[in-house]
Formats: sequence, C-alpha cells, structure tokens
Amino acid sequence: MAKKKNDAVEFVWLQCTETGDFNYRTPVNVKGGLPEKLKAGMKKYSPRLRKHTLHKIKRK
Repeated sequence: MAKKKNDAVEFVWLQCTETGDFNYRTPVNVKGGLPEKLKAGMKKYSPRLRKHTLHKIKRK
C-alpha cells in the first residue's frame, strides 16, 4: 500500500502574542521535529494592530 504524501505534514495556527488572534495557518513538517524558527516564534503582520508582532505556534 502506498504511503500518503501528507503523513508528515501537520497544520498549525500562528497566534499573535499581543492580541491573541489566530491570524495564520501554516503547514509544518513534523517528521523530523519542529524547526527552531517556529518554536521561538515568527514576526508576522497583525491586521488588528497594523504592525508586525511576534506570533507563536498554537495547535488546535
């Protein structure tokens, strides 16, 4: 039986640390563990604040 292509991919939400909004949903390759860049957080645009803020991973 063939393996599915998306077995190692998980979708996670990026939550703004200042407003608590879930602004982005991104696929992450979890086969080798989460990348350090995502664990620490990413600077992404927050439409409510109209500036770039730190976003952290939140799994729903």
